[in-house]
Amino acid sequence: MWRWLLIIVVIFFGWRHCSTAEIHYAAPNTLIEQAPLQSEITGISPILVKNYAIQPVADFSLEARVLAREDYRLGREADLSPTDLVLGWGKMADPDVVKQINIRQSGRWYFWQVQSFPIPRRQIEIQSANMHFIPADEEVGRILKQIRPGQLIALQGYLVNVNAEDGWRWRSSLSREDTGANACELIYVKQLKIIS
Repeated sequence: MWRWLLIIVVIFFGWRHCSTAEIHYAAPNTLIEQAPLQSEITGISPILVKNYAIQPVADFSLEARVLAREDYRLGREADLSPTDLVLGWGKMADPDVVKQINIRQSGRWYFWQVQSFPIPRRQIEIQSANMHFIPADEEVGRILKQIRPGQLIALQGYLVNVNAEDGWRWRSSLSREDTGANACELIYVKQLKIIS
């Protein structure tokens, strides 16, 4: 019994150490002023993947700094989207700002906490987002596996809604200014690049 307790304690502290490891920021002086770009689209047929119909609802592109990463293997969402990235632009792409914010992910959510605000609260809310990535092909999936917090990335694809035959649905946010439930972007990623 004591042996199992010791193993659990060692695993827990190992996980805590890894989850709070220092982030190495690529191109720390590079600022990304442009917010993600989105434009409405119509008339695109659903993309069929496994037993899901992926309906594009907007063209979407961005350059951003990766603030956190979480991989998923369980649940229906993981069938399509194996990885969530918390991305930042504007002040939330500035390493000096982000170092003062405790960022974590859990259960497809993004949480942040501060002791004192390095920038106004609303800037944190509208200049960062948790985004669910659906790779369009194996190459995008390969690049996605390489992405680490601190890097700068660029992507192009669609914001999408997903439907399954049994009635299950997953919807993308269409705003960068919302928070809380249903505020995450669900992106069918056609092109993905690590800038630095």
